[in-house]
Amino acid sequence: MQRKDDNKATAAGDRRKPYGRRSWALGPALALMSALGGLAAGPVAAAQDIQQLGSYGDWRAYAYDEKGQKACYIASQPTKHEGDYKKRGEIYAMVTHRPGDKVRDEVSLAAGYRYKPETRVEVAIGGNKFELFPHEDTAWVPDSAGDKKLVAAMRAGSTMVVSGTSSRGTATKDTYSLTGFTKAYRAASKACGL
Repeated sequence: MQRKDDNKATAAGDRRKPYGRRSWALGPALALMSALGGLAAGPVAAAQDIQQLGSYGDWRAYAYDEKGQKACYIASQPTKHEGDYKKRGEIYAMVTHRPGDKVRDEVSLAAGYRYKPETRVEVAIGGNKFELFPHEDTAWVPDSAGDKKLVAAMRAGSTMVVSGTSSRGTATKDTYSLTGFTKAYRAASKACGL
């Protein structure tokens, strides 16, 4: 599945397809899991040199070099996760900037399981609702304009609830605190010169 702005973005050097995004997301995901206690530091250091810019409430900001260009992101794990499951992998939300690729405010939500194909992931912040599309274990906003709207809602909100369905049909609901989101966002944006 492609985002609506894939053709323009690809021509501009932006990797908007989930397959391209997944390749760069591994390093930040490893760093996040390590920082949050999920992995040992060994694989992270091997993946890339990631600098933690700071902790802001329930969010952390990071910067790293990707192929000689600066990339920055913020991340958090849910404060509450619900669903009738026995085992679930790492769950986290990220907002990424890659200014060298003209990418800003790219939202990704890792579920800790493979999403059911042909479903949608719902995000609720206050009275705002957003529909994301899943690819494997991560949900993405359909286009960059939607990313910006979701980030604006995250900056203004206090909690974010993510609802999805696993490939086995298990419904889940993850609640994220947005405390510190704006400060973490500003730190990452500043580090990336935005």
